Amino acid sequence: MFGASYALLGLGFTLTFGVMRRLNLSYGPTLMVGVYAGTWVSLNLFHSLLLALAVTVIVAIAISVVIEHVSFRWVKSDNPLAPMVSAFALWMVLEEIIILLTWGRRYPVENPLAFGALNIGPFYVRGDYFALFMAAMVLMALVHFLVFRTSFGRKVRALAENPTAARVIGINVDQVSSRVFALVAGLGGLIAFFIASSLHQITPHFGLWATVKGLIVMVIGGLGSIPGAIAGGLLLGVVETQTLWYLGASYRDLVAYLLLFLLLIAMPQGLFRQGKA
Repeated sequence: MFGASYALLGLGFTLTFGVMRRLNLSYGPTLMVGVYAGTWVSLNLFHSLLLALAVTVIVAIAISVVIEHVSFRWVKSDNPLAPMVSAFALWMVLEEIIILLTWGRRYPVENPLAFGALNIGPFYVRGDYFALFMAAMVLMALVHFLVFRTSFGRKVRALAENPTAARVIGINVDQVSSRVFALVAGLGGLIAFFIASSLHQITPHFGLWATVKGLIVMVIGGLGSIPGAIAGGLLLGVVETQTLWYLGASYRDLVAYLLLFLLLIAMPQGLFRQGKA
């Protein structure tokens, strides 16, 4: 169930990489700032989980649009590393802003399902994990429908296939790229709030955690592959959960990295060959 959230984090990286051939390293910190903003509003202005969720999504989208302009549209260098370094610099800026504004404190995130549980046959399921899983499944289904069943999705896939040809046939590449950034930020904001709620808190380290998990999922699944991102996220979630059960929390990240290295050796292309977003 928790792996479904990893799948969505990886899906955000996959969509931006598949469309723009760029890695947005500030994606995780963008979600972190959004959750902090939503939580602050709920704690200090008007206590409402729906309002906090809405603020999280709006702030994440707004920051993502700014990052898309600053790091990927305005950076004109021919060096493909330039946008990535620019996004990394914005990562540091966002993280420092949160640390300065909050003194590095963690904010509590309310979890109304924390003490609920479901008994499904022999399985005992946490209510918040089940809600996280259902939200992730719905969002992934919506992404699949949007990308493969709508006119906007055709533009996205055309841009991922050949940006030059997409321009020639009249597709507004900048507009499509901005919408993709906004889409993944909105989806990421939703799932990041659910994750923070299941953890009962949001900390300045959430951006690093989300970025690392998203990149691992994208590489395991295959660069640019939407089915690969989903499969990679679910696989990582299962492996980490089994590691927690048998070895303890201190080995969780170690096993995740070992899984990444082993798959890169055995299947350098990932679980799925590079797909068309």
